[in-house]
Amino acid sequence: MPDTVLAAQMYTLRKFTRNPADIARTLAKVRAVGYQAIQISAFGPCDPAELARMLAGEGLAVCSTHTPWPRFLEEMDQVIEEHRLWGCQHPAIGGMPKEYRSAEGVVAFAKAAEQVGRKLAQAGMDFSYHNHNFEFQKAGGTTWLERLYESCDGNYVKAEIDTYWVQAGGGDPAAWIRKYAGRMPILHLKDMVMGPDGVRMAEIGEGNLNWPAILAAAKDAGVQWYCVEQDDCYERDPFESLKISLENLHEMAMR
Repeated sequence: MPDTVLAAQMYTLRKFTRNPADIARTLAKVRAVGYQAIQISAFGPCDPAELARMLAGEGLAVCSTHTPWPRFLEEMDQVIEEHRLWGCQHPAIGGMPKEYRSAEGVVAFAKAAEQVGRKLAQAGMDFSYHNHNFEFQKAGGTTWLERLYESCDGNYVKAEIDTYWVQAGGGDPAAWIRKYAGRMPILHLKDMVMGPDGVRMAEIGEGNLNWPAILAAAKDAGVQWYCVEQDDCYERDPFESLKISLENLHEMAMR
């Protein structure tokens, strides 16, 4: 794989990955669109070895996963084995469990996440945390997201910054990427636009985020995997949305 790779975050296509047959068809379409890698998220039941065969057949790498928090606590050996099957070094969590969502809770989560990361490190992997906008609440003048990352060892808990959610929380995506330079193997790319009902998610380059600044910051920060995600594509087909984002990123000299 090259130094930087564009990946499709499969949560975008969750309606099309509910069973093995759906997953196989969807992976083929993702590869045909032009993506070289995916981040596994919101898949229906599928045997990990069968999924590994599908991925190999399409020539798709797995840059990361969004794995449910209880599995890290209760099924760590299985989680590690699955990621080895998929050639994936970066397991991640897609959001903070609700029981930790307080100023004190994020610190407790950080400590628990560090222990998860230490166990994964023994298998040659790391652990990443994906933010939303609620972590931009402040306690004592510090955002919850800062409290989280500053309460654990960056060798074991990585920052999977999401550009849309940082902006939605009132932050500057490029500044936050630079803040955690060297700690960010994976970055979530998601644009923001004003729609008829207010703020909407948008295809990369079709919204209002400052992509030259974001991509320059990501390059300087050492990001390897750029994951394109769009939780809601509204009236547009999600495969078309992923294609538009990829084509626009290519125009921005991202390959």
